[in-house]
Amino acid sequence: MALTLTEKAADHVQKFLTKRGKGIGIRVGVKTSGCSGMAYALEFADEVEPDDNVFESNGVKVVVDPKSLVYIDGTQIDFVKEGLNSGFKFQNPNEKESCGCGKSFHV
Repeated sequence: MALTLTEKAADHVQKFLTKRGKGIGIRVGVKTSGCSGMAYALEFADEVEPDDNVFESNGVKVVVDPKSLVYIDGTQIDFVKEGLNSGFKFQNPNEKESCGCGKSFHV
């Protein structure tokens, strides 16, 4: 499978990469955190490590380390605006449960 970005998410990432002036895409992973066990980690990707998986979605490269891919394979990332808040929303088919605040999950 793969990780994908919606058109809105890809546009948002591309604007930030252009403003930043460098980077090949975004790096998506998971870290131990929160009340449900894991949280998504999202940062700019400036390089690809030898073991990384690289997907391209709507013109943006999505870089994922092999350990994280097990938990987030098949995830679609969207960029949403809800009232005054905006941010990335993860639709992960592997997610069994998430915490009430939406910051962490477990599979």
